Formats: sequence, C-alpha cells, structure tokens
Amino acid sequence: MAVLGWLARHGKLLLIAGLVAGIAFPALARTMEPLIVPLIVVLLFLAALRIGPEAARFRPGEAPRHLGLTLVFQMALPLAAIGVLTVLGWADTIVGLGVVLVLAGPPITGSPGLAILSGADPTPALRHLVLGTTLLPVTALPVFWLMPVFDDPVAPLMAAGRLLLIVAVAGGGAVVLRRTFPRLGRPDAMAAIDGLTALTMAVIVVALMSAVGPALLAGEAALWGILILVMCLNFGLQVTVWKAFLRRGATRSAAAMGIIAGNRNLAIFLTALPPGTVEALLLFVGLFQVPMYLTPLVLARLYRRAG
Repeated sequence: MAVLGWLARHGKLLLIAGLVAGIAFPALARTMEPLIVPLIVVLLFLAALRIGPEAARFRPGEAPRHLGLTLVFQMALPLAAIGVLTVLGWADTIVGLGVVLVLAGPPITGSPGLAILSGADPTPALRHLVLGTTLLPVTALPVFWLMPVFDDPVAPLMAAGRLLLIVAVAGGGAVVLRRTFPRLGRPDAMAAIDGLTALTMAVIVVALMSAVGPALLAGEAALWGILILVMCLNFGLQVTVWKAFLRRGATRSAAAMGIIAGNRNLAIFLTALPPGTVEALLLFVGLFQVPMYLTPLVLARLYRRAG
C-alpha cells in the first residue's frame, strides 16, 4: 500500500518515464504491443473501481445534455474536420485520417486517471467514457461513410462491439468488487488504486510508442510536423472546452470535460483498419500519446487554479 501510495503521488513523473522508455527502447515497445488490449481492460476496471457505481450514474435530467455533448464530440467535430480537410486536399492523407479518427473516438479508457492526476473531478470523465463508448457504433458510421478507409464495412462495428464487451466486463467486475468490499471506497484504498492506475498507464504507453523511436533515429522529417499538430489538436481542444464550461459556470466539471475533449481513443480503430493503413498510422498514434501523457504535467496547474 505504501508503494502504491508513492506511485500515486509521483504519477506525473511515472507517465513521463513511460513515454521516454517507449521512445528509447523500440524493441521493448514492439514486444509489449500484445499487452495493449489487456492493459486497456485493466485501466477501465481501475477507473470504475475508484469511482464506484453510484458516481458513474447521471443525475436526473442530465442525460440529454451529456448525450448532446457526446454527439458533438464524436460526430459533429469529425464530420466538420472531413469537410475542412477535403477543401484543403488532405482528406486522403494519413495525417488527415489520424485527425478525423482522433475526433471520432470516445474518451480514452485512462481519462478518469488523467483527471485524477490533473487534480480534476474524474466522475464526468468516467460517465462520458461509458456513454461515448456505448454510442460509438452510431456516431462512427457517418464518419466512415464520408471517409471510406475500411475494406469491410462491418469491421468497425465489430471492433466497437468488442470494446463494449470490455466495458461491460471491466465495469461490471469493478461494481461487484466495490459492493463486496466497501472499504475500497476509503481514502487509503483510493490512493492505492490511483497508484495502480498511474503504473498501468506508464506501462501501456511504452507499447503505444513502438513506431516513434525508429522514426526518431531515422530522422524522419514528418515526425516533428505531426508532433506539433497533435500537440495543438490535443491541448487546443482541452483549453477550448475547459474555457467554454467555465464561462457557463460549470467550474467543477470544466477540467474533466476539457481532458476528455482532447484525449480521444484513436487506438480503438486500429483493429478495423487495413494492415497497410495501420502500419502507416502507428507513428501518428504514438505521437498522439505525447500530449495525452503530458496533460497532468502541462495543464494540471491551470485546471487547479481555475477550479
């Protein structure tokens, strides 16, 4: 428990260490790729265990508003991006595809953990994670129709179905465990869960960075341009949404909503893409982890000051 508490207190540095390890040891990152899906399940389980079943539920009358926000994030924004990219002639590029899929994805499974590490209320992040994942088959279809990159139109739905199964198993297991052992809601137990969450996120990012190290060593010119783009995309969305919620007086949820707006689950679509497209997209996926894992370090002070 003491070790896990220490990991929770130093979670930000742990995330940075994971990023550095993924870049510095590409062979290790490649070896760890099979761990990505199991670790995603673990992250979701830990998030649900930490929050508890009652906190994950929407209050009466809140569901329509949050449903509308999810449709804006996962359908309106990517469709608007497709229009802009088409006008610019970038819609059929790997970078353009990456931007659209980032916007079309649900919040990452680690978003409640990022909220905790950033000093924000993780409850809105968990609720939108569940809602966004549940609605993904519906919100993604218009995006796929306008930007056809899938050989099999059923593949994205199957991938979304697998994720829904993961959410049900991980979330359901956490609910049962939390109700069986009420002491898991105590502060010391929550600190231990936070430590496990930070450690799991640090491990999974090593696998997600498998294409970045080789590109850096090879001196690929595209790397730095993509890095600047994903930093602007992620942090820009976070700050924009955070400010919008503050202006509406939603101080408590503003930081969490900013976090989920910028940190989207791009990796969910990798199992449905053609193999050649997956390989080409791995550099974009890896670089998108950089602003994601820097969020608690870069924006936490901003979020806490306004909160």
